[in-house]
Amino acid sequence: MTILITGASGNVGRQVVQQLVGRGAAVRALVRDPSKISFPAGVEIVQGDLLDVDALRHAMTGVSTLFLLNGVVPDEFTQALVALNLARDAGIERIVYLSVIHSDRYLNVPHFAGKFGVERMLEQMGFGATILRPAYFMQNDLTVKDVVLGHGVYPMPIGSKGLAMIDTRDIAEIAAVELLDRARSEPSPLKRLNLVGPDTLRGHDVAGIWSAALGRPIAYGGDDTAGFEKNLRNFMPSWMAYDMRLMSERFLSEGMEPEPGDVARLTTLLGRPLRSYRDFASELSASA
Repeated sequence: MTILITGASGNVGRQVVQQLVGRGAAVRALVRDPSKISFPAGVEIVQGDLLDVDALRHAMTGVSTLFLLNGVVPDEFTQALVALNLARDAGIERIVYLSVIHSDRYLNVPHFAGKFGVERMLEQMGFGATILRPAYFMQNDLTVKDVVLGHGVYPMPIGSKGLAMIDTRDIAEIAAVELLDRARSEPSPLKRLNLVGPDTLRGHDVAGIWSAALGRPIAYGGDDTAGFEKNLRNFMPSWMAYDMRLMSERFLSEGMEPEPGDVARLTTLLGRPLRSYRDFASELSASA
């Protein structure tokens, strides 16, 4: 019963590997450069990526269950379709796919639309799959920690509708639980699971949480999505910065709110409360 993890060197994928190993699973990790990451003992490593057909075929040999995670890249949709077709060829029937919440609503946002296309392919290809749809990652805000600490401003334009932010550690644990449930059971119908945090937060709410954690006023930087795109272009390609701007504009117009029962469902699945943004900010401020 081997579980293959793609995107295994990333923030979420690495934690999924650790969660599975801790639960006694046989894990195979697909990574581009094995020299750049250290996995727990017993993890089998295959070098390659989601466009390397030969490496994927090798990685999928003898695999019962696939965790499909691919990053925000221009050919994200192609990567996923190559992987799904090769998984079908390899006889893999069980898949857990990391999509995004509201993928069917934020359709003008490139990486949301791409993930929704993958969801449709999972349906049409008949896989027994769990589609995980996480909301905004709390850990995205690690990129603005220096702005918060050094300038007293929370700069992410998340608006006043509210985002149900989730900790990536919770995402990884839920993914591991779903992978093991799939791996140990007969293939079962496709299902979608929204992954959300315990609170739906607006920009001023997050600034208030940082103020309490740091013991000094932190202001919300406002809803300037054009400025957000401009700043992002300092450290990412222009297409990606624009993609992120489009996403932030949907934050402002729609938010990312959970559906009724989402929080209770995830709390039951984990057997504990979901991690809060307040916990995240407190941990980060303590280590600053």
